[in-house]
Parts: sequence; structure tokens; C-alpha cells
Amino acid sequence: KPLPSERELLVEVKAISVNPVHYKVRARPDPSAPQPRILGWDASGIVREVGPGVQLFEPGDEVYYAGSIQKPGANSEYHVVDERIVGHKPRQLGFAAAAALPLTTLTAWEGLFDRLDISSSGEDRGKSVLLIGAAGGVGSIAIQLAKKLAGLRVVATASRPESAQWVKELGADVVVDHTGDLAA
Repeated sequence: KPLPSERELLVEVKAISVNPVHYKVRARPDPSAPQPRILGWDASGIVREVGPGVQLFEPGDEVYYAGSIQKPGANSEYHVVDERIVGHKPRQLGFAAAAALPLTTLTAWEGLFDRLDISSSGEDRGKSVLLIGAAGGVGSIAIQLAKKLAGLRVVATASRPESAQWVKELGADVVVDHTGDLAA
């Protein structure tokens, strides 16, 4: 069991998610990294101990987060993580659902608000955004951020009927089958 240091939490991991970053890191091992390397970044669990200077959490808190690639990963029973990259787990979500959110949410946020420079406070309200592959992890979060925070008109692509229904339920205004004539 690792020990938390300054501003760190010791989390009993209850659920993790697996993302493309895992196989990419595993496929390109860093020769200078100590072996074995514990993968895993997206996790949810319960805070069991807090290190010195922790201000935001206390033992017993349910949390979720995307850890740091510079530290051993969350694919373990207990994981140490800096409290500044942790959030309180939404009460309405189970541990598995919460663990699935961090990396996809960060990616969707960065794509919309950092890369495309869309206003998260609604200054671009009424403009449109096209989300290709909107039924996937990042796309499904991007739909919700674009609708709820930015007030955008969302055009989403999905090819299967159940995917089209899913993105509509998430808030897409228009759904286009990307296997067809997208321009039309």
C-alpha cells in the first residue's frame, strides 16, 4: 500500500477504465522506467488516507479522476493521486460509470473549448458544431458539453439506428449517417 505525501490521497480503487492511451504506453515502453510499470489512469474509488496539506478531501469521500502518466497507475488496489486532479464522484453514478468519464471528458473539453476556442459560457450560443463519431466516448460527452455549456446547435454523426437514437437522447439536434453522403 503506497503512502500519500504532500497534497496526495490514498484511494482504494473500486473501478478503472481502459483507453487507447493504455495500449500506446504499453507498446512503447520507456527503457529508463523502472519495471514493472503499473498502467491505469482513469479510476474511481474511496479516499482511505490523506497526506499532509490535503484541503479538498477526507477519508471516506468517493472520488474519480484521471491520474498522472508520470506516476504509477490506478490498475491496483490502492493508488496515490494528487488531490488537485481529483473530483468528488457524482452521487448518481456507480464507480464503474464514474471511472469511464475522466479521460473522455477531458478530451471533449479540450477539443471544444481549448482547441476550437468555443466559449464555455454561452457566448457562441446558436452556432453549430459537427461531431463526427458522436456516439463514442468522447463524442457523447462533447454533445452534452456543447449543448449545456456552450448552447450550440449540435450536428452529430452516427451510422446505426441505436447510435442515432443515443446521440439524440444526449441532445444532438441533427443526426447524420457518416457512412452515407455526408456533404448532402
